[in-house]
Amino acid sequence: MNCCLLIPFVVGITLLRPCLTATENSKTQEVKQPVGSHLRAKRGWVWNQFFVPEEMNATRHHVGQLRSDFDNGNNSFQYKLLGDGAGSIFDIDKRTGDIYAVQKLDREERSLYTLRAQVIDTTTGRAVEPESEFVIRVSDINDNEPKFLDEPYEAIVPEMSPEGTLVIQVTARDADDPSSGNHARLLYSLLLGQPYFSIEPTTGVIRIFSEMDRELQEEHRVIIQAKDMIGQPGGLTGTTSVLIRLSDINDNKPIFKKTFYRLSVSESAPIGTSIGTIKAHDNDIGENAEMEYSIEDDSQTFDIITNNETQEGIVILKKKVDFEHQNHYVIKAKVKNRHVEEQLMKYHAEASTASIKVLVEDDDEPPVFLLPYYVFEISEGNSYGSFVGNVSATDPDHRNSPIRYSITSSKMFSIDDNGTIITTNPLDREVSAWYNLTVTATEKYNVQQIAEVPVYVQVLNINDHAPEFSQYYETYVCENADAGQVIQTISAVDRDESIEEHHFYFNLSVEDTMNSSFAIIDNQDNTAVILTNRNGFSLQEEPVFYMSILIADNGIPPLTSTNTLTIHVCDCDDYGSTQTCGNKKRMLSMGFRTEVVIAILICIMIIFGFIFLILGLTQRRKQTLFPEKGEDFRENIFRYDDEGGGEEDTEAYDIAELRSSTFMRERKTRKHATSELRSLYRQSLQVGPDSDIFRKFILEKLEEANSDPCAPPFDSLQTYAFEGTGSLAASLSSLGSGISDQTESYDYLNDLGPRFQRLACMFGSAMQSNN
Repeated sequence: MNCCLLIPFVVGITLLRPCLTATENSKTQEVKQPVGSHLRAKRGWVWNQFFVPEEMNATRHHVGQLRSDFDNGNNSFQYKLLGDGAGSIFDIDKRTGDIYAVQKLDREERSLYTLRAQVIDTTTGRAVEPESEFVIRVSDINDNEPKFLDEPYEAIVPEMSPEGTLVIQVTARDADDPSSGNHARLLYSLLLGQPYFSIEPTTGVIRIFSEMDRELQEEHRVIIQAKDMIGQPGGLTGTTSVLIRLSDINDNKPIFKKTFYRLSVSESAPIGTSIGTIKAHDNDIGENAEMEYSIEDDSQTFDIITNNETQEGIVILKKKVDFEHQNHYVIKAKVKNRHVEEQLMKYHAEASTASIKVLVEDDDEPPVFLLPYYVFEISEGNSYGSFVGNVSATDPDHRNSPIRYSITSSKMFSIDDNGTIITTNPLDREVSAWYNLTVTATEKYNVQQIAEVPVYVQVLNINDHAPEFSQYYETYVCENADAGQVIQTISAVDRDESIEEHHFYFNLSVEDTMNSSFAIIDNQDNTAVILTNRNGFSLQEEPVFYMSILIADNGIPPLTSTNTLTIHVCDCDDYGSTQTCGNKKRMLSMGFRTEVVIAILICIMIIFGFIFLILGLTQRRKQTLFPEKGEDFRENIFRYDDEGGGEEDTEAYDIAELRSSTFMRERKTRKHATSELRSLYRQSLQVGPDSDIFRKFILEKLEEANSDPCAPPFDSLQTYAFEGTGSLAASLSSLGSGISDQTESYDYLNDLGPRFQRLACMFGSAMQSNN
């Protein structure tokens, strides 16, 4: 059976399926097919790949038809479709073998489906042929616009970059099939960004088209379009934006906005004082805007330093100013960038400058001495009021205040208002050769303004001290000494200061020259030797010789002093040594010192004995201070078991008179005792802790305890028995009753109440017995 099958294709392509020739019993088939087609022969029926366009809107879109060569049209064969999408995406007519797409297909989601086909004989239920595969390809249409995948795009490029500088490259993707016509072939164009940028149409590379200044516009937004179909009409487009920022370069120099500044400084301001600030502006940013200020002509008075945080120039005082010397200054400041690259120096050819006028403010300044210090000389021995020197200070201000002078802590000098220094006491160079004074100058109009200057006074030497022995000499001569024997070498000192080296001359006095047992020889080296002038000396007849020696100096005028040398005659040993005499004298001196030490020890012992005696007497007095504590008062004390009336008893005590001042009791007659005893009884109760007598007693005892050297060195409780000043009712004792009225009646005690009942019984009965 011969058949011919035509399968239609979209987009103007029709695949001609050749007719298949088969015989019933042959197992091979001969298939003739055109070159380039995809046909496959297998057991009498032919399948191929089918094409279906994407995005078809039909409910059932016919894809193609399968048909077996054994199908004779008697409807005994049944076609089945198996594999990807069978039954859901694709469906087959079981009788005719027509394949349909029941859903819209998207090539970008899936472009190829692999299915299997089977032919079953319905009469036998058996497969006519084995399963065979075929494919359905989804053909592309231009349904996807280009998309930029790396959004958002940002780029940074230095300002003032030359034309052609690469900025960034953008890339778009088209999901359509690149092998299907021009669906995925893109062209790039610039929608926004001219005239500063350009883009290469095929690569999407953005480049600088003209120079740009960051100070005018720091950011640029460029819009790029990508269009498929090589930009032909009908192509789909996609857009993106690119944010391009311009980085700063140092193409701007700092410039002063103000060309003239006016500042002021006090003439009392110390070096380093900040006078004011100046400010330049730089359009650049960051490191390119860092500035450095300086002063032209290298001023000696002012300087400018840069504040690195605010980029301000701080004008500081480099040298103190003086209003009276110069009241204003004019300086010129300049500014430049710190970091400038070589290729950018053309923008910084000339630095910006500004003029600064600094006004000096006048302050009330302290006086100024003409010299930083003064040195004066005066000879010693001058009288009171001698002129020493003159100091001078002036007020540097315009008002020229008068000056008052004073000397701090000096008893030897004084100064007047003219600055003249005079002596107030005679000066002695040997006591003090130099005096360091401090002279204070004070303005009369403002005593707060003071100045001080050191004054050094040198006391010049005059020859006012005669030479004298340099030490005390103990000289001995043996009784058997020969004439011409040297017994002592002496020297001299002079407290005066000599311009030349001191030179002393030694001679005997006139009296010793005429009659002397000793002679002196000047060695011409400020020493002299004493020699014996005769043979033999007698310790018994003349034990001591006194030799008067004249010593003269070389001062102007020269001074001479008479010094006495004591010479003791010594009973020398066999060798003629005077050492034994010196030892005897030392022993005598030591004995004397021993007696002195013993006397001192005796005095110390006497003093300690006196101290112990005083302490003993004090302790004894303290122990006998209250001897009555040891006495027995049992015969004189009466006990009463009578209770008071309590708070309701207002008859016994007069509360209003409780704190009235007390007074000494007086002895009264008992004529009217009955009427007076009640009030006297109340008054006797007024002596208590608040009484002046009691307070005085306590203070006396406190003072006695504080002054007691034997008191314990810690807090202690002192207990005293204070009897008081006596009762206003006088004594109730029978002692001394002989001087009273013997006929006195004590019956009035019965009227005093139960408290005096016992006394009434005692004295009443006693009087009756006596009578």
